Amino acid sequence: MRIIIKLLFILSIVMGTACSGDDGEEIIVPTVDPTAVTLNFPLNNTECHEGTIVSETLSEVVFKWTITSDNNNYTVSVKNLETGVIKNYNTVSDELPITIVRGAPYSWSVISKISGNSKTVESSVWKFYNAGLPVESHPPFPAEVVGPAMGSSVNSGAITLQWEGGDVDDDIVSYQVMLDTQNPPATNVGNSSSNSLEVTVDSQGVYYWKVITTDADGNTSNSQIFQFKVN
Repeated sequence: MRIIIKLLFILSIVMGTACSGDDGEEIIVPTVDPTAVTLNFPLNNTECHEGTIVSETLSEVVFKWTITSDNNNYTVSVKNLETGVIKNYNTVSDELPITIVRGAPYSWSVISKISGNSKTVESSVWKFYNAGLPVESHPPFPAEVVGPAMGSSVNSGAITLQWEGGDVDDDIVSYQVMLDTQNPPATNVGNSSSNSLEVTVDSQGVYYWKVITTDADGNTSNSQIFQFKVN
């Protein structure tokens, strides 16, 4: 009996040592980071006609994307490009019905997350025009800043203002740039048929600027007001 007890005692010690690792350290499972999803619908730079009409001003559109095996939480970020209002919606699925304004331009992206991991990763950002009442021509998407970056600092002298524009009908003809040291900017500093314009800034302080986009049918859109500081 004593021999059996001794053998059981030795066996328990061996098993305990094997479970704790060679140096008695805990085994740490590597953390998996989230990965960016691929957007599927609404399609980029198109007019979205698919959706359920909720009222004269609203419709429900099903946003869809391709998920990966590691992610288990998603935040759909939808921005009304006319008002600048951003709304976020959480889900664990690969699609989500969202009610949005009819006849308005939007951008959207999906932020991926994994439970227990604080890191997040965002997909590419797509733009679309949510269909409203039948029209033959759509206004352009409001321009978005490229450079100088919002809130950045530049040296006085000649600088190049850069922005990104888009239109469902692909018929943008010109951009008008308003630049001023007052907000909102009221001085027209030039027109451009491309996505940039060289201007001169002399005085120190904060400059405000915006872009008015015009298409072939005379439809216009106003960007948000951007700003930068001159050293």
